[in-house]
Amino acid sequence: MSDNRLGDVLAAQRVDEVRRGARALLRRPLLRAGSDDFRLVRQHAAELRTWFDRNTGWALLVDSEVARLRRVPGRDADSTHPARDQRTGLPFSRRRYVLVCLCLAVLERAEHQIALGRLAEQVVLSAADPALEEAGVVFTLTDREQRTDLVAVVRLLLNWGVLAKVAGDEDAFLKSAGDALYDVDRRVLAGLLVSRRGPSTVRAVDFEQRLAELNAEVLPDSDELRNRALRHTLTRRLLDDPVLYLDELSDAERAYLTTQRGALTRRISELTGLVPEVRAEGVAMVDPYDDLTDLRMPEQGTDGHIALLIAEYLAGRGGSVTLGELHRLVAGWALEHAGFWRRSASTPGAEVELVEQAVARLSALGLVAADGGDAVRGRPALDRYRVGETVLLEPGQSTPSRKRQKPAKGTKSTKGTRA
Repeated sequence: MSDNRLGDVLAAQRVDEVRRGARALLRRPLLRAGSDDFRLVRQHAAELRTWFDRNTGWALLVDSEVARLRRVPGRDADSTHPARDQRTGLPFSRRRYVLVCLCLAVLERAEHQIALGRLAEQVVLSAADPALEEAGVVFTLTDREQRTDLVAVVRLLLNWGVLAKVAGDEDAFLKSAGDALYDVDRRVLAGLLVSRRGPSTVRAVDFEQRLAELNAEVLPDSDELRNRALRHTLTRRLLDDPVLYLDELSDAERAYLTTQRGALTRRISELTGLVPEVRAEGVAMVDPYDDLTDLRMPEQGTDGHIALLIAEYLAGRGGSVTLGELHRLVAGWALEHAGFWRRSASTPGAEVELVEQAVARLSALGLVAADGGDAVRGRPALDRYRVGETVLLEPGQSTPSRKRQKPAKGTKSTKGTRA
């Protein structure tokens, strides 16, 4: 192999490794030592750190044990990608979010190892805070539901790497028949919280205002700094959001995106392999590898099939559709597809929850929006799922006749992968 050929191969290999490292951080912003992803990120830390700092303002911290991309969302108010139960996939309730905070506070003061029973005792003591009681949060571990909530939180902490199991089983704790013992990884614990300022310095009372203060950045006072802030915000949203609609942007953001769209999308494509799909209504960075997402569309299973059918229906209708109409449709589809859907889907009344889950999925993917209290409407990206006419290819035929087109693959969304 000539020197030039060898140089080309090595350069291509380096580009591929940097891309895989960047995608690994976007899938999972906190990586622990021992995986191939961590090795790649550590090997190319300088290049990745420079790219994320310049284009998103996210700091990348890498040491011998942990790689942490300090990822700040492009918008604070998006609640469509919640933490989810590791086994059922259901979104966390308010009480489980409070338990996450209480568990982290307990672990911060804990020894190197802690038993699940001991963690539960300390969480119960912390939950007795009058401020929590006043807010309506009660946690006494007196019933199985509360024990299930605690175990769901512990499994999330295991997934993040804050805890590592030494012995025992959470299911035994649920049945009051045993306990589990964990190591506490303090490097992961210390790097978990990402905010622009310390939570104790936030003075706002309202939840939205507190969240905004937590991530507030210093207002730039020069054109260069303002442009950098716009670049950071737009790049974050192009990386985070399945679709970036122009009507969601401020005048300054829309003007910057209009003039710098090519440069923004080219830089993202070069680093991550995402492919821009530009329309009059906005931009979607489509993932050809289909792994930078926490929600897929289409997806197998009953819930995925229902979401696809509703998407197809809404795309064909145009305008608003009431939830009551969707309930009737899903109840009918449940009978039509009874042999393929899970048995509980055809139970009378099940259509309400099925529609709620499907609409939540479509909303998180930027495909539908609420239109009043009991209706939804399709957004422009939903047309990707509009079904066309059938195209039949006959042997030897060069010009196909019309045929039903398969729906397009979904776009990426990585919000649920934040650690």
